[in-house]
Amino acid sequence: MAPPLIQLKDIKLTFGGTPLLSGVELNVAPAERVCLIGRNGSGKSTLLKIAAGLVEPDGGTRFVQPGATVRYLPQEPDFGDHKTTLAYVESGLAPGDDQHQARYLLEQLGLTGEEDPHKLSGGEARRAALAFVLAPSPDILLLDEPTNHLDLATIEWLEQELDSRRSALVIISHDRRFLTNLSRSTAWLDRGKIKQIDRGFASFESWRDEVLAEEERDQHKLDRKIVDEEHWLRHGVSGRRKRNVKRLGNLHALRDQRRNYRGTAGSASLAAAEAEQSGKLVIEAKGVTKAYGDRIIVDNFSTRIQRGDRLGIIGPNGAGKTTLVNLLTGGMQPDSGTIRLGANLEVATLDQHRESLDPKSTLAEALTGGRGDQIMVGGKPKHVVGYMKDFLFAQEQRGTPVEVLSGGERGRLMLARALAKPSNLLVLDEPTNDLDLETLDVLEDMLGDYEGTVILISHDRDFLDRVVTSVIAPEGNGKWTEYAGGYSDMLIQRGADLKRETAKAPPAAEKKEGRAAAPVSTPKRKLSFNEKHALDTLPKKMEALQADIARLQRVLDDPNLYTKDRKKFDDTSAAIAKAHEELSASEERWLELEMLREEIEQA
Repeated sequence: MAPPLIQLKDIKLTFGGTPLLSGVELNVAPAERVCLIGRNGSGKSTLLKIAAGLVEPDGGTRFVQPGATVRYLPQEPDFGDHKTTLAYVESGLAPGDDQHQARYLLEQLGLTGEEDPHKLSGGEARRAALAFVLAPSPDILLLDEPTNHLDLATIEWLEQELDSRRSALVIISHDRRFLTNLSRSTAWLDRGKIKQIDRGFASFESWRDEVLAEEERDQHKLDRKIVDEEHWLRHGVSGRRKRNVKRLGNLHALRDQRRNYRGTAGSASLAAAEAEQSGKLVIEAKGVTKAYGDRIIVDNFSTRIQRGDRLGIIGPNGAGKTTLVNLLTGGMQPDSGTIRLGANLEVATLDQHRESLDPKSTLAEALTGGRGDQIMVGGKPKHVVGYMKDFLFAQEQRGTPVEVLSGGERGRLMLARALAKPSNLLVLDEPTNDLDLETLDVLEDMLGDYEGTVILISHDRDFLDRVVTSVIAPEGNGKWTEYAGGYSDMLIQRGADLKRETAKAPPAAEKKEGRAAAPVSTPKRKLSFNEKHALDTLPKKMEALQADIARLQRVLDDPNLYTKDRKKFDDTSAAIAKAHEELSASEERWLELEMLREEIEQA
């Protein structure tokens, strides 16, 4: 087995008297793909920072194989004093790295390289940061929520890009589909320790449930044993002092074990405060059009939304999803066409940008509006601490400023505010951002039980498949089409994926002078570093495979092998079949790259 590229051993870290990490072990081998799973606040991001060498633990050791390159993607990238996104990405390249990768990756991610990093939107900042960590083709990639703020098409591009690389991956993400498609092993950070299995995320939830069920059985046995020993202490003490002292010591040890046991965190108790039932028709749009200047955002769009529908709206960043929602809910007037809202509508909205949160206010003030200890939930008063606990906030967090809350905690706070308002129409803009998987499960269940109507903007494919009954997708030039079913159903009906965002022309000086900016020419396609490396190494690999096949064939040529050594015959047959399969795949890949090289040279 290959030695680990990175190894964390007996990592300990304590914040505020409570151990966050207690004896954590994590090994990452070359080309391994690990998903790091855990509740919000369990220490996943902190552990990733320790692995990256950015946080010093209280105890334990960190080992990185000499010469191995590590790149860490934080949730909030630091652009320093770089003037352009290209300069920022190039700053992460070493002298021997392929310098063309910086511009190539930026273009693939829909950026030109000329943007000011400090003026980027959330999605643009995330794409620039991804280009920064991918450009050097590192040995180890540590990715903290890489899909946050990305549109669906870019998420799928990122999946394919990571899948084609040889880098080892450690991924923190709430995106089930992303984790399922990429991970090969799972590290579960739970109550300060890691449990790890050599299976990807697809196996995680059933394995986790088995582990927790076994733990619950063990705790039940421990409780029964303590009861039995306490009964002996009261009624069965005999005159044999030495035996009694030992047994009493065992009882104290059992009590200590029970006292120090850290139970699992509870699940959030999400429930939307429902208003009186709306009319059967919720929204009807006929021939709606909306444009900004020469750019058409919505062109002749029509739909009927009825009570109980769950409508998902998808599309690249900047496609106009929020504009479409504002039109449908009456927050914006169309340039032409009509919007008809049904009777008795009560709307509750969740804003993905969380701009309505005052960073200086406390958690309790954000929930109550700064008015006492009560919050109105469904028109009835409830003590703020009790409501906080429904959303997994501890009583001690009541006075915590909003600005120090984690991304997941801010997400739960926004949900708590939105769901307290009586509604029969929920409008949720990226509700899954930063939420842990357990809270996502509860949110899905809540939406399933909600008797009103839901309009959902999301880039989470698995969440869309689980929740929505129809999907509205952009077709370009302001055209939007509604498809029955979830995201996967949309792909089947559409027969093609969404188009990815392309790089936009940077602001030119000519615009300031009132002259039209010259269009940005698309740079000539070049082979990436990985493609050039594959072209150079595949011929040697194919020669080695051919030599292996010839050697194995000589073994099989023995006519008595089957009767003499059946196991050797079976093993050799399996090995030669595998070698033929690898050789075929290598030949196809080499031919594909060679044709691509010729096309580029002739272009």
